[in-house]
Amino acid sequence: MDTHINSLSYFRSHWTVWKLLGIAYKQIYWRKLYLLYSLSLNLFVTIGYPLHLGSSVFQNGNLPDDLKNLSIFATCLACSLKTILYAYNFDKVQQMEQLLKKLDSRVSGTEETLIYNQLKIQLRNILFIVISVYLPIGILAEMSFIFQDTRGLLYPARFPFDWRSSTRNYYIAHLYQIVGIGLQLFQNYVNDCYPSVMLCIISAHTKMLYKRFEHIGSEGTEDSETQLEACITDHKRLLELFKTMESFMSMPMLIQFTVTALNVCVGFAAFLFFVTEPMGRTYFLFYAMGIPLQIFPTCYYGMDTELWFGKMHYAAFSCNWTTQSRSFKKKLMLFVECSLKQNTAMAVIGVYEKLQGAGAVPCNKREASNVICEVAIAKYGHSQMQWIANDN
Repeated sequence: MDTHINSLSYFRSHWTVWKLLGIAYKQIYWRKLYLLYSLSLNLFVTIGYPLHLGSSVFQNGNLPDDLKNLSIFATCLACSLKTILYAYNFDKVQQMEQLLKKLDSRVSGTEETLIYNQLKIQLRNILFIVISVYLPIGILAEMSFIFQDTRGLLYPARFPFDWRSSTRNYYIAHLYQIVGIGLQLFQNYVNDCYPSVMLCIISAHTKMLYKRFEHIGSEGTEDSETQLEACITDHKRLLELFKTMESFMSMPMLIQFTVTALNVCVGFAAFLFFVTEPMGRTYFLFYAMGIPLQIFPTCYYGMDTELWFGKMHYAAFSCNWTTQSRSFKKKLMLFVECSLKQNTAMAVIGVYEKLQGAGAVPCNKREASNVICEVAIAKYGHSQMQWIANDN
């Protein structure tokens, strides 16, 4: 393995933010002190921030403030819910990292290294998209606050003290909103960026596996059947990684889809019909256009991963299989049938599985291939197919 192949290096910034947000308590030595910090931070920000915004929804006296309050409340509530869900399933992060280490150890050759190097450019593009979403919205929100005619808050909200008649209380309220929205942006960064980065890496490893399959049986290589079994094990690990990632991000993505739809409607309605102040109109325009970009990288690389998983049977028949043994061909055929299963990341997996089990989701050709796969396993027996049950 190339010593520079380390997919985990792309998650360093995420681990830094997780530690800042009080989520990565297992990686901290001063655990009791850190847990106290985590409890305080999440009580005042993760729970308190959307609560202080939601307590004044539709109670601000004018429609533009009501719409601004509603949009930021929905976004912050969704951010907090996603953070709680990710923290609850945080052990899956380490499971995925262990699988990535095993996949990294299989990277070799010029073609695979080239795919890995292209990954850096793709991940940099994800970072640019994230920055392009958060930075303009944050700047425009602060400018809208600065240029307002009367004393007001960054976002319409309710506090347990009178901030209108006291300058000190006013600055305390503004400081809380600035710090709070900053921490919410950090939460959104890991909530939205981590799934897209992980799916991008899974897509890259699937492309590498495609190249690996093509070289099976070529001259000057090791035993073809051993190569095939190693590639099938890689495919199994990729599927396990993909399914773990799907279960990790499923419910948070449903929340994000819901709040995106709401904010697009509210943002464009405010821009077109209700807000007349120039900075306010610009804020709502960028807000309505920027929010959908949060889900774009995850959706794009989710589709890209599905595409490359769907090409695996082509990769299997791209190898030099015609001159191989009968045992090799049996294993190859079984792999091809199993690889026909569609792998699509879905929101709310449990609901889909219940509908599928009840017959509400119709079968298709790919599901029929799963039946063929099971029949093949029953016919050939598990003794010949140890690569399915056992990890090399």
